[in-house]
Amino acid sequence: MNFKKINIQLVEYLAFTLIWAGVFGTPFFIHRHFGDIQWDRMIDDWINISFFFIVFILNSYWLVPRYLFKRKYLIYISSIVLMIAILIGGNLMIDNFRRPHEPVSMPPMELGPGMPPMELGSKMAPPMGFRPSPPPHEEKPFIMVLIEDLIISLLVIGASTAFKIMSQWINEEDKRKDIEKEQLKTELALLRHQVSPHFFMNTLNNIHALVDIDTTTAKDAIIRLSTLMRYLLYDTAQGHTSLPKEVEFIRSYISLMQLRFSKKVKISIELPAQIPDIQIPPMMYISFLENAFKHGVSYQVESYVIFKLEIIDKRLICQIKNSKHKITQEIDKEYSGIGLSNIKKSLEILFKDDYILELKDEPSYFEVNLSIPINI
Repeated sequence: MNFKKINIQLVEYLAFTLIWAGVFGTPFFIHRHFGDIQWDRMIDDWINISFFFIVFILNSYWLVPRYLFKRKYLIYISSIVLMIAILIGGNLMIDNFRRPHEPVSMPPMELGPGMPPMELGSKMAPPMGFRPSPPPHEEKPFIMVLIEDLIISLLVIGASTAFKIMSQWINEEDKRKDIEKEQLKTELALLRHQVSPHFFMNTLNNIHALVDIDTTTAKDAIIRLSTLMRYLLYDTAQGHTSLPKEVEFIRSYISLMQLRFSKKVKISIELPAQIPDIQIPPMMYISFLENAFKHGVSYQVESYVIFKLEIIDKRLICQIKNSKHKITQEIDKEYSGIGLSNIKKSLEILFKDDYILELKDEPSYFEVNLSIPINI
């Protein structure tokens, strides 16, 4: 999160630097005439721009964070008004100091050969036909300068406020996404441990009943239960596991579930001939499997649960299909403990948009198809 915050600040400072570099560089190109640079006018413009630059800085990095974001609106508006008044007053004073109003003097008048030129005063009428050259640049009326400075000040303040609000929004949005990701990671951790306690209780009861009836099956069930518990406690702690371990976990889970059901329940497991040793997120299928056994098995009529895993074009495709014997509730409510929306969010964290989840809710069966990318 800190690294992202630094990146956002770097982007903000870079954009800030580029924008103002362009603004300060504009007078250099405006006041060039045939290769000559009008330095006096360019310096005047730089001085004016510097005032607005200071306003931008103060508003973006002091007034907006200190008052506007903390909803101290009265103090913020008062500070803006005071800052604009100081800006316009200072700008007018410096402008008046750098451009003093001087009367237009008449050029010396030639009286004739051997006579010194006569200086004409500013109040004397110029000779007939004489027109004084215009001043270097016309002075704007005071009210026009005032209005221009006010409009530009408001535009700069508006732009700097929008600039800071956008930066703050991006920062807050990143924080919100980080918090959401942490929350969903917690949900993923819970998902890895969401095998129902009733499953363990029923399995232990079944094993206890098998001890006297079928010792070999009871021993195998105990081994599978210990394998499943070891997988839950240790092999999923890192947030990833190997595909062979995940397959073995699924085998153990289904095998233990078979202890609870009669032969009317047909359970089919279809796996690739060669299972590659690749890393995948653990416990991706347990929620779907639990749902299949919960809603797809009936003790009165024949039922089935199908688990199929295959690898096609560098994608791991899983199909879980189960029979249906009653009207089911909304899909979101069927997934005990996490919900369909949370499953999708979890998949988005793990794979972003590179996954495919299809659900088929038909009158006689329910089917889940999940495709995720893998590195082979």
